[in-house]
Amino acid sequence: MMSADMKRLNVGTVRALPRGTASKTRCPLCTEPFTDPRILPCLHTFCMACIRQLEPLSPIGFRGGVDQASSPREKTTLSVLCPVCDGEVELPPGGARALVVDHLVANEVLLESLQRNGVGLVCDLCNEGSAEKRCNICRTNLCEFCCQAHRRQKKTASHSVVGLKDLKPCSRMGKPIQCTSHPLEELRLFCETCDRPVCRDCVVGDHRDHAYDFTASIIHKHGDYMRELLKCTQPHVGALEGALRGIEGAGKAVADRLEAIKAEIDKFADGYVQAVEEHRGRLLTRLEELRMQREHALQLQRAQLGQLLSDMRTGVDFTERLLTAGSDIEILVTKGVVVHRLRKLNKADYSVHPSVDDCMRFSPSEKADQCCGYEMFGAIVTKAVDPSKCTLHGEDFHSGREEQTSVFTLICKDASAERMGRGGEQVRVGIVHKDRKDCVIKPTIQDNNDGTYSVSYTPHTPGMYTVGVCINGHHVQGSPFLLTVKSKFRKHQGVFHCCTFCSSRGQKDARCACGGSMPGGYQGCGHGHKGHPGRSHWSCCGRTQESSECTGPAGAAGHRSLLRTVAL
Repeated sequence: MMSADMKRLNVGTVRALPRGTASKTRCPLCTEPFTDPRILPCLHTFCMACIRQLEPLSPIGFRGGVDQASSPREKTTLSVLCPVCDGEVELPPGGARALVVDHLVANEVLLESLQRNGVGLVCDLCNEGSAEKRCNICRTNLCEFCCQAHRRQKKTASHSVVGLKDLKPCSRMGKPIQCTSHPLEELRLFCETCDRPVCRDCVVGDHRDHAYDFTASIIHKHGDYMRELLKCTQPHVGALEGALRGIEGAGKAVADRLEAIKAEIDKFADGYVQAVEEHRGRLLTRLEELRMQREHALQLQRAQLGQLLSDMRTGVDFTERLLTAGSDIEILVTKGVVVHRLRKLNKADYSVHPSVDDCMRFSPSEKADQCCGYEMFGAIVTKAVDPSKCTLHGEDFHSGREEQTSVFTLICKDASAERMGRGGEQVRVGIVHKDRKDCVIKPTIQDNNDGTYSVSYTPHTPGMYTVGVCINGHHVQGSPFLLTVKSKFRKHQGVFHCCTFCSSRGQKDARCACGGSMPGGYQGCGHGHKGHPGRSHWSCCGRTQESSECTGPAGAAGHRSLLRTVAL
């Protein structure tokens, strides 16, 4: 089954109308004066014809219109959407024709017609003549002919009949409400059992065994009950109005907050745009400075090369003329100065500096200085890394331990040995076993974006390794170098003591790995006796450093059988 919200999306015949905009005497749908007004369960009134035009929200398998009554075997509930409140309301089993008539609206329509000089009022008896008068007892509008007939009848001769023009100031002139089952009878009684108005014929027919009374006698009871309900409902109206005012206040607060945030965003964006523009100006200024520097350097080098070319031509021309036209003695006399000059010219450096290389470039990801309080990115890079100047720091690129992660740092520098302040270089590190080429360690390289790179590796096999570190395809200073990977760190199985005699409390068969012994049959070491290291040491291997690595036998069980001090 579809939800009510989904059903509303499928109803396109009538759109919800704004509340409070319709007239009391005009249908909200057709905007014409009400004709046969009927009340929906949501207490909104429409013309019967307009209700019939509503598209029903019928259940699956239902086929029929709004005013088609269900058969006794089919008690299918039919619902429609109210065009005013957009709420789903259920119609009675009889369809739209079974809805309650809004007599208040019908009375207001009648009064409005009367106030328009009686236009449209027809005699209630003959339904042909124009109504001129009204019987206050029968509450019927009469034409002149029917009025005379009304007075001639003995039953109605005593009724008070007045002209319609004299009734214009009245606020109530509705027609009698007739019984739907007995159209000639007026509803004057109320069946307490069925909780509905009935006529005289009803109480002697279908309601003969029911409790009933005149409407005037019981109206106070039902009216008081409705007043109590009204009294309970009215506070909710004030509470809802307060809630709506609260929502409006919250909406205003949200709108104000959103407007303030928008102002902050605009301020931030404007400032950021201004900062970017200023940063672009700085970059272009820096680029212009570099252009002038390069042009000045090239002009200076052009002048130097031009002078060197002139000197070269002078030397070549002078030497050729000397060798061609000079005599032997003239050549020998001039030989010294010519040779000195030519040697000096041959040593001259005339390579182009600076050249148009790739060390000058723009890096969008390069972090720049702050501008107007904003972090800026993008810088002109003029320094290039020189692999021959790069260095490695840390002991772990010379020695490592099996199954233990080691780290060393690569520091990149330029040709002037100044540290690079940026990352992004192509760094490759290869670690290969010296004797087993199939044993390769795959390192992890982390770019710290400050000119340094952290290289971590975890060897699984001890031995000698060759480590090659390359930047942009070139080895760094000292690469490749040797790496020694030691076996796993072996913990001591014995005790760190001063001597076997003290730690065993004088047991003669207690031994120590230091090899010391004592006179009198003691197999272990003692203070000042042969073999004692002279300080505290490990009983399992004899090493004198407490944090050192054990160099004793790998099997601890057999070792303890010989060194009883270990068990202690």
